[in-house]
Amino acid sequence: MAGEEQTLADFLAPGVVPQDLPELFPLLAARKLLSAFTALFHGGEEAVMARLLVLREIGARGEAPQWTPAELEARFAYVDQVKLDTILRRLKEHELLVWDADRRTYQLSSAGRMALTAIEHLLGFSGEEDAELGFIASQIAAGNAVGRVSPEVLRHLLARLTELEGEFSQAVQSGSEFQLHNAQNKLQSVWQWMEKGLEVIGNLSADGLPDTASWRLAQTIHDRLSRMSRMTGVFQRELSAIARQRVHLSQGGLTSSELAAWLRGLNIDTLAGYAADSVAAVPETAFVLPDVMLDVAEYELCERVRAAAKSSALPPPAAAQDTSELTQQMPAELPRLLAQLASIDTPMPVADVVVGGDYRSAAYRLSLLPLIGERALDPELAAFAELALKLEWRDEMHPVGHGGIAAINAGNLIPEIRHG
Repeated sequence: MAGEEQTLADFLAPGVVPQDLPELFPLLAARKLLSAFTALFHGGEEAVMARLLVLREIGARGEAPQWTPAELEARFAYVDQVKLDTILRRLKEHELLVWDADRRTYQLSSAGRMALTAIEHLLGFSGEEDAELGFIASQIAAGNAVGRVSPEVLRHLLARLTELEGEFSQAVQSGSEFQLHNAQNKLQSVWQWMEKGLEVIGNLSADGLPDTASWRLAQTIHDRLSRMSRMTGVFQRELSAIARQRVHLSQGGLTSSELAAWLRGLNIDTLAGYAADSVAAVPETAFVLPDVMLDVAEYELCERVRAAAKSSALPPPAAAQDTSELTQQMPAELPRLLAQLASIDTPMPVADVVVGGDYRSAAYRLSLLPLIGERALDPELAAFAELALKLEWRDEMHPVGHGGIAAINAGNLIPEIRHG
């Protein structure tokens, strides 16, 4: 033990005693249990895989947990005999396996069973995309079920949610269509885990948390999950605003975004040929926002995928009448929503107004509700500022189950009496 403590002390500053560090005390107290993982994961990757293979197969026989040496040899006939003996000896020396001399059988020890259960739980999430939130939420749910929720696990969940919220906020602030689409796809990939997290945090009881600080931490997590669940409407609203700002070329329906996509498909020599005699000087880019420069560079260097099978070509030139302004048609959903809102004379749930049709239509209607009572620069949206309604949200989810919507944040649209 003294040699191990001296080895640990080598990692610390001179004069620091490992036992005096509060942060290190939980690890020292669980040294015996942690040694099980040391025995499993010490060495090369191939050796680790072989040990886990043997340990998992031994633990998989629940109806007969004891194994005789002959049964082990028969079960692991595909493993080299010398290597199998070495693995069994290592597992026994580090007390993951217990040898019963009277019955002459092997079986998992308590530490081995706990280590194997933790590994199996982790492996259950290995094939899932963005399963970090789901894994942490499952840890919290399991801790709550036995009345022992770890504050450290709550902090891990809060840290991951903070990272995601920062990514989403940065995408919205950038105003970049590329970053907004990436953030929208990211939100969709973690959506199921966010819903599970909301359910798990909502089921936490004060008795299952160790202290008041953990209870406040759980409330913070719930509030953050609720805010992030409303980001779908924010992304849709920003993308709709970008779509309205696209420049149309002539009357053929060609947009500047489509022209930019075509230019990205050209090689550098072709682009240089188009630019010949067109650019006399290269301007300094001090006026370009760093976020925009980073967005363009990331797309060009990392995310650009050229489909070799597809060819993009502009249509042949045609004589088109010059136009200075094009009349944009109002989305069909907008006037119907305004008419429905204007007819509200008693409190109405938000779900009755938003849900209908498919998910895209519901998300569009939901993104317009925050404009009620707000002055908008877009003349098409100015009518929302004149609605005598008040939007009130409640900190709970309202189940729907149709129209592509499983649940929506509960809230009401309440008529207001305005005095001129």
